[in-house]
Amino acid sequence: MEDATIYDVARLAGVSISTVSLAINHPGRVRPATRERVHQAADAVGFVPKEHAVARARRGLGRIAVVAPFSHYPSYYRRLNGVFSELKDTATQVLIYDYADMATLESPLLSALPIRGHVDGLLIMGIPLSEAVADRLGGRLPTVLVDASHPGFPSVTVDYAGAGIEVALHLQSLGHRKVATLMGAAVSIPEGSPGWTRLSTFQDVYGLENVLRVIVDRRSGGGAEAVEAVLRNGPDGPDRPTAVFAEWDLLAVRFLAAARQTGIRVPEDISLVGFDDGDLPEALGLSTVTQPMEETGALGMRLLARALDGDDSPGSVQLTPALALRSTTGPAGGPQA
Repeated sequence: MEDATIYDVARLAGVSISTVSLAINHPGRVRPATRERVHQAADAVGFVPKEHAVARARRGLGRIAVVAPFSHYPSYYRRLNGVFSELKDTATQVLIYDYADMATLESPLLSALPIRGHVDGLLIMGIPLSEAVADRLGGRLPTVLVDASHPGFPSVTVDYAGAGIEVALHLQSLGHRKVATLMGAAVSIPEGSPGWTRLSTFQDVYGLENVLRVIVDRRSGGGAEAVEAVLRNGPDGPDRPTAVFAEWDLLAVRFLAAARQTGIRVPEDISLVGFDDGDLPEALGLSTVTQPMEETGALGMRLLARALDGDDSPGSVQLTPALALRSTTGPAGGPQA
């Protein structure tokens, strides 16, 4: 519909214009069914707020949005630094949104962003897309995925599946037969997310019967809780895991500290591997998987810039992480007596 207005959206959705305004500008304050009805109506009539439509017609707004689970995974700030490095000589504004609810793929924010029309493009980091959100974004707003992928969207990904396999094969080479995975979850972790993928392929190599899955609340630390779970069959029991693979480094560091307080030696009693890498893991001698965080953010911004310049197929990139072996895995042959 040419020059669609908020009244057209309200009429089609069967709601008031104030409800339309809330569903677009404050989507979390509207009931999901009503919000989806408004968003579908806006899609149908091609509604964009007038001031943003005018600005976009004049060479764009010079503004992008970055959405990531910053409060759940601080590592995404490092990816954001990569975005900033690409934009350092430009006047592009960056709006940052925290994706706080990792328990659901149906994000009110991601549904509303393409309708609001207040950004030229979107970087989504580490968030699997639902089909409904993917359809809405794909039709209305140039979008690049970082640390996630979906058919039809350019993306920058890391080979998490391969990394999980590499860690498992290395621990097997050290003689570890019973192992544990350590995941920090304040909420459910979506299937297909980075942490789920690397721990899943690790588990596939070992076999379900040989892997103890330990889930702790990331907000409370969880180190002592994880050590207790690993030792539940007794410190010398035949089914006790002799190696732990943590979803990310901070969980591994907390496990390391709690193990030492309990008198558990690392790596003599339990080997430990984390994921991400950085100054703290290196200083502590933590064996981990080094992933190119800043590079993923920079490449994502590069692909988005190409899309904003009119490239309909800017492509996708997959990067390979590297296993950094340090003192927490120890020598070949498994835990020492």
